[in-house]
Amino acid sequence: MTLSSSSSPPTGALIHDWQPPPMPGHDTLKGRYCRVAPLNVATHGEALFNAWQKDDASRWVYLGGRPFHDRDSCLEWLAGRAISRDPTFLALIDRERDQAMGVAAWLNIACEHGTLELGHLNLSGQMARTRMATEALHLLIAHAFSLGYRRVEWKCDALNAPSRRAAERLGFRHEGLFRQHRVVCGRNRDTTWYALLDHEWPPVADAHRQWLMPDNFDDTGYQSVALSTLTAPLRQGE
Repeated sequence: MTLSSSSSPPTGALIHDWQPPPMPGHDTLKGRYCRVAPLNVATHGEALFNAWQKDDASRWVYLGGRPFHDRDSCLEWLAGRAISRDPTFLALIDRERDQAMGVAAWLNIACEHGTLELGHLNLSGQMARTRMATEALHLLIAHAFSLGYRRVEWKCDALNAPSRRAAERLGFRHEGLFRQHRVVCGRNRDTTWYALLDHEWPPVADAHRQWLMPDNFDDTGYQSVALSTLTAPLRQGE
């Protein structure tokens, strides 16, 4: 017996003229305030150690705790990340000071499906909540979509309110909660999932660029329009 087309089960839309993208993380990305480059211990290690020394240990809580206690163990930890392919680690660099101020990584990279996750974010206190930080994340997301990725994911501990706010502020859409997803340092972790798709990106990118314009800030650096104000309408219906 042959099934008629009317009785065939539903299937997803065909994807035309798409090729799996290359692995990310090889390129240096330049913005007005920051630069994103492949992590290099010789180039970025000392600056990162010094920047992180000024931070409270609580900034590492949702990353599983600070993995080092002194300069040598920090450089050793960074050396392991610098040679990793998945995750692929990147240094986030203050262009004015020409110093690395944080790291980010691409992980769960599935070129064959066009998906990857932006994570392992650790911004020093000097970088967090600045135009430089927002621009660095914008550059990374824009680069992923320019390579041909179809989906960029953002996942975080469900109790990590700052990370959830950051995802929503950047325009990621909430997709759900994975309960009892992991055990981290002997504790349960529920994971909140967000994602941004290629066809959702253009208006979100415009919102990022509008927010990053110098005329959106006064002489003290205070913003005229919040990025969350610009991206909230784009997340309606999530």
